[in-house]
Amino acid sequence: MTSSSVQPASLQPAPVSRRPFGQNYAFVVVAVIFLALLASAGLRATPGVLMLPLQQAFGWDVGVISSSAAIGIFLYGLAGPFAAAVMQRFGIRRTVLGALALMAASTGASYFMTAPWQLFLTWGLLSGIGSGAVANVLGATIVNRWFTTNRGLVMGLLTASTATGTLIFMPGLAALVAWGGWKPVVLTVAACCAVLIPLVYFLVPERPASVGLRSFGSQHDDQPAPNAQGNPFTAAFSNLARAATTRAFWFLFATFFICGFTTNGLVGTHLIAFCGDHGVVEVQAASLLALMGFFDLFGTTLSGWLTDRFDPRKLLFFYYGLRGLSLIYLPYSDFSLVSLSVFAVFYGLDWIATVPPTVRIANEAFGDKNAPLVFGWVVAGHQLGAACAAFFAGFMRSAQGNYLEAFMIAGLTGIVAAVLSLLIARRPAQGVLAAA
Repeated sequence: MTSSSVQPASLQPAPVSRRPFGQNYAFVVVAVIFLALLASAGLRATPGVLMLPLQQAFGWDVGVISSSAAIGIFLYGLAGPFAAAVMQRFGIRRTVLGALALMAASTGASYFMTAPWQLFLTWGLLSGIGSGAVANVLGATIVNRWFTTNRGLVMGLLTASTATGTLIFMPGLAALVAWGGWKPVVLTVAACCAVLIPLVYFLVPERPASVGLRSFGSQHDDQPAPNAQGNPFTAAFSNLARAATTRAFWFLFATFFICGFTTNGLVGTHLIAFCGDHGVVEVQAASLLALMGFFDLFGTTLSGWLTDRFDPRKLLFFYYGLRGLSLIYLPYSDFSLVSLSVFAVFYGLDWIATVPPTVRIANEAFGDKNAPLVFGWVVAGHQLGAACAAFFAGFMRSAQGNYLEAFMIAGLTGIVAAVLSLLIARRPAQGVLAAA
C-alpha cells in the first residue's frame, strides 16, 4: 500500500455510533421528543392554573397576569422560525438541550418572584423563548429528518403531545394549587423540564445517517447534509421574505392565527376563569381541559392519519368550522357537568387537529428543506393569535365583567378560517423558494 492511498486522519470518516432497532429507532427519537413537547405544552398551559392563586397571593389584576401569559404565548410562536434556523446551523440536540435548560431555569426562578415585572420576565420572556424552541417546529423538523413515509401520522402524534401535556399537567397542577398555593406548581414544572435534559442528550442523535441508519420508510441511504452556514437569524428572515411573496403562506398564516386565537389563547388561558364565573370550581374546570387533552390525543393522531390520505384543505375546513360553532355554543350552555363534558369532548377532538394538514400543505408548497422554517413563521402567526386572544379576553373580562363577547368573536373567526382554508392552492410556491 502506498503512502498516497492512506487518508489523513482529518479526512477519514468519523466512527458511527449505531443504535438498536434499525429504522425503528426513529420511534425512540419520537418518544423522547414527544416527552419534550409534552413538558413545553404543560409549561405554556400553567398560567391558566396560576391565574387565580396569583391574584390571591399578590393582589395582581387578571389583566396583568393574562398579559404576561400573552407575552409567553407570543414568544412561544415567534421563537419557532429562529429555532428552526438554529437547528439547521447548530443541530437539533444542542438547540433542544439549551431550550430545556432555559425553561427549567426560568420557571424555577419564578419561585422567588414578588413583583409583576418578575412574572413578565420568567413566565413571559424567558420561558416563552425556551418553550418556543420545543414546539411544533421541532416536531416538523424531526418528522422531515427521520421519516420518509407516515409523516402525517407521526406529526399528528407529536402534535397530540400538546394536548397530552394539558391532560397530565392541568389536574395535577390544580390539585397542587389547592394543596400548597402557586409555589409547588412552578417547582414541579421546572423539575419536569430538567429531567428531560439527559434523555435528549443520550437518546436523540442529530439525524439517522449520524448513527448509521436510514429514515423510516426510506429504501436508500440518507446523505448526511452538512449544517447550514451563516447567521441563523438571517436565514429565518430570508425564508420569510421569499415565502411572503406567495398566497399560500398568507392563507396558512391567517388560518393558523385564528387557530391560536381560538385554542390556547382563549380556551387554554381563560376557560378556568370563565367556568369560575359560573360557579365551577378550579379543579373541576381544570379537569375539563384534561378531558379535552385526552380526546385531542386521539383526534390529532387521527387527523395525521387522514392527512396522509385526503385533501388537507378540506380537512381544515371541517376542523375550523366545527371549532367555531362549538365556541359560539359554549356561552349559551347551562355550564352543567353534562353540557361542559359534551363541549370538552367535541372541542377536544378538534383542539390541534389542524397541525398535520397545515404541515402537509407547507411541505407541498415549500419543499422538505424549507418547510420547517416557513412553518415556523406560520406557527408564529398561531401564537400571535393566541397572545391576542389571551390579552383580549382578559381585557373584555375586566371591562365588561364577562367573557360572552370574547367567545362569540372567537367562534366567528373559526368560521372565517374554514372559508379561507378552501382558498389555499395546492403546490403553488415550491418553485419560488427553490429559485431564490
